[in-house]
Order: sequence, then C-alpha cells, then structure tokens
Amino acid sequence: MTALLLIPLLVPFAVPAAARRCLDRLAPVAALWALTLTVLVLAASAVAALGALVLTGLLKLPFLAGLGEFVRPLRTPSDLVVLPLAAAATGLLTLGAATLVRSALRQLRAFRAARTEADRRPVAGDLCVIESPRPDAYALPGRPHRIVVTTGMLRSLGADEREVLFAHERAHNAAGHHRFLVVAEFAAHCHPGLRPVRADIALAAERAADEAAAAVVGDRRLTARAIARAALAASSARSGRPDFAPAATTGPVPQRVAALLAAPRRRRRAEPWVALLLAACAAVSAGTAATGVLAFHHEVEVAQGEEPR
Repeated sequence: MTALLLIPLLVPFAVPAAARRCLDRLAPVAALWALTLTVLVLAASAVAALGALVLTGLLKLPFLAGLGEFVRPLRTPSDLVVLPLAAAATGLLTLGAATLVRSALRQLRAFRAARTEADRRPVAGDLCVIESPRPDAYALPGRPHRIVVTTGMLRSLGADEREVLFAHERAHNAAGHHRFLVVAEFAAHCHPGLRPVRADIALAAERAADEAAAAVVGDRRLTARAIARAALAASSARSGRPDFAPAATTGPVPQRVAALLAAPRRRRRAEPWVALLLAACAAVSAGTAATGVLAFHHEVEVAQGEEPR
C-alpha cells in the first residue's frame, strides 16, 4: 500500500520534460487540452496519495485508533517508515494548501479590481478602453467577457495590428482559456513537479489564440508583427491584471512569433505519441493512487474486525 502511494508522488516529476515537447509535436489546442487534463489528474492523484499517507500515520496513534474502533493494529510497514512519510505528507499538504489560499486571495483581489475598473468605463461591444499611458491589453473573464486595452497600447499599434490584438483576446474569451490557467495554477500548488508545466499551459493558450487571430485576419506575418509590437510596448509596464486573465503580451513571444512565421511552410507533422505519453503518466498516477487508497481502506476494515467482500 505505502509503495503504491509513493508512485503518484514521483510521476509528476517526469511530466515537465514531455510537456516541453508537447507544443512542438501537437497543434496548440490539442496540446492545451492534453497538458491541462494531465496536470489535473496528476494533481488530484498526488493529493489523494498524500491524504492516504497522512491518515495512515494518524491511525497509528492509539487515541485515533480507539476512535476508529480498531480491534487489531493497522497493518502497515514499520513505523520508522510510515511515521516520517506521514509527517512529510502532512507538511506538503499544509504548505500546498496555504500557498493555494494565498494565491487565490491575491488573484481574487486583482480580478475584482480589474473588473471594477472595466465596469466603470464605457464599452463598445466587448471592448473596454482604459485611459492610461501604460500599454496593456488582456482578456477579462466574467459576465460579460471584456477585452481590456489601454490607450497607451492603442497608440503603440497601427489600425491593422489593433485588429489582430482584439482577435487574439476574443479568442481567449471564446475558448475560456482562463479556466485552463486556473487549473494549471491549482496543480502547481498541489505538487512541486507540476510547477514548470504551468508556463507550458500558458504558452499553449497563447499559441492557440495566435492561430485563431491569424485565421481571423488572414495574415500570419501581420499577426506575428502585431504580437511582437504589443509585447515590446508592454515589456516595461507592470500590469495589475490577475494571472488567469490571458494576454497577447505574455509568454515567450519570440517563440510564438517564430511559430507564426514558420507555419505552414515548416509546420511539423502531428506526433500523437506525446499525448499518449502524457495519458500514460496520468493513467499510472491515477491507477496507483486509486489502488493505494482502496488498499488503505481494506486495511482499515481489517483493523476494525470486518471482513470486506
């Protein structure tokens, strides 16, 4: 049981290497879904495994064993193994929960501030223009969705480049990319091995919006130029938007521009083995976590004198 519960805690460390290749081998939308579903399963499996390890250690204590109406000791490996693992699992769960709550509160404050500022401004459809010399633009989720852009950003771009920017941010809102970013943030706090994948998911979301914008305007070179100019203009400005509000100016912009200019002339053939590798990691992690939790439940029933079917 204990060995099984360790596997979901080790598998996430192997995922970042596969995630870095995912965008090169898959279309951006496929990569975005594959990475997000993988980290969600891995994060849930890791939390379940940590929870089972914590309960295993707690039920070794006579007081809690009495509350559990144990008639015989819980069968586990040596206490020299179980108790340190339970203590470490408790520390990891506590630290992850604390950082997650702190990040959630910070992001909620930033979202409320951005939403309040946008709601105070006149809008044209879904477009909200804020008077500010600071160049910035982002997709603001909520009801209704907004595209927030500052006058500083509008002055930095030509008319055709503005249309690219608006198409990019509309693609974020239409596809609900903020949900993918929220999942990535959650997973990063559940397991340290998933933190690097957060940037890969953000890049996949930006690449998907880049492709959508290029399809709308019908000019990949114009899209690449607009993204590059917007990012250059916003590079020295500090934005107060929440991290889950996607923006055309974020991520490794040179890599995104290169992808726009390279396709379709040098577009790589899709290689689904990367998605299959991610799916295998998720399946192994979920399977071992479920098996370990069920084995722990079986041992609890045995310790309570029951004969599980």
